Amino acid sequence: MSQGSPKFTGSNAEQTRRHNRCVVLGQIRRAGKMGRAEMARASGLSVQAVSNIIASLEDEGMLIEAGQRSRGRGLPAPQYALNPDGGYALGFEVRLHSTSITLLNLMGELRCSERQPLLDTDPETVSRQLRHQMSRMLEDTGVDARLLLGAGVVMPGPFTPTGLANTASVLPHWQDIDAENLFASALSMPVLVENDANAAAVGEHISGCTNMLSNYAFIYFGTGVGLGIVHQGRLFRGGSGNAGELGHILVPVPDAGDTSLAGLSSRMTPLENIASRDTLQQRLARAGLDGHTDDELEALAAADNPVLQQWLHDASISLSHAVHVVENLFDPDTVVLGGALPDSLLERLVQSISLAEHSTAQRKNRPVPRVMQGHSGELSAARGGAALVINSLFTPQTLS
Repeated sequence: MSQGSPKFTGSNAEQTRRHNRCVVLGQIRRAGKMGRAEMARASGLSVQAVSNIIASLEDEGMLIEAGQRSRGRGLPAPQYALNPDGGYALGFEVRLHSTSITLLNLMGELRCSERQPLLDTDPETVSRQLRHQMSRMLEDTGVDARLLLGAGVVMPGPFTPTGLANTASVLPHWQDIDAENLFASALSMPVLVENDANAAAVGEHISGCTNMLSNYAFIYFGTGVGLGIVHQGRLFRGGSGNAGELGHILVPVPDAGDTSLAGLSSRMTPLENIASRDTLQQRLARAGLDGHTDDELEALAAADNPVLQQWLHDASISLSHAVHVVENLFDPDTVVLGGALPDSLLERLVQSISLAEHSTAQRKNRPVPRVMQGHSGELSAARGGAALVINSLFTPQTLS
């Protein structure tokens, strides 16, 4: 399966033009609104170059005038801001048994969402279902298809044949498929394909608790457990695009009754066998309990159900070990927990994680906590898919 990321193609002049657009849009997004001279000073571009970019973005509907700012003598300088409805991005998530779609505007605000059951994970069935979901959403919202900037499709990794094939969280039928081209053809628009943890990490940056951070790690709860790593504002993907398969690292099995890092037995198992939503649902099913929806899990948590409480106990111990590993390997500003779990469960996990003293993260004057709670719920990865497209507008790429 191919993995996509924003790429510049075309002549050097075209690459430079698109790079400068990203610079200007990124500055406006961070500041809220800016004038031409201010943008020129911040970007190093000439005022004329900035003016040309602004004129183009206004013609496309992405920028609007947002008042004026007095500079003392002379005429007040017009200020420019993003037009929230000047463009939209679609986000899809493909799971073993369902597909989700979201629609975000330029500000990363959710306009619409939908989740549908998936009867078969073969590529033809999946691409056809995504196309139908897109058509239905555009009809329901009245959004002009010409305003769509692209789509991000989120799928569980790994994206190339590895020793992790045939594990529970890997989609069958997709190992030798060029997913990016398949979906681009089915949806008739540019498509980025990414794993769920990476997409959720980018989504957190667009409209979450890491919007002002450039270095962080995002532990994502999906069918398994994944890790999105953001370094200097960019995703770290590894040599073959499979970095962050945190759920497959071996962790000690927790000893019953001990909630500390010391309470780890000598037996080892993959992290997702303990801390994933899939493992929680399997435990509940064996006890004859329903826990397939967020509402059902919330109700069990509110009732202090012993099966769910035991899962929280075991998951918090193993996640404490995983957070310690992530901190010392990647030195992130923070580790965010988010994904397809209800808010209440994520909150309990964040609060119950035991933070090791022997860690690079144990330092004075930290600007943010070592562990934070991020976006939750079953749409977090699909929102991240749309965020990939929006983020590509604001993130200048390396020029060739």
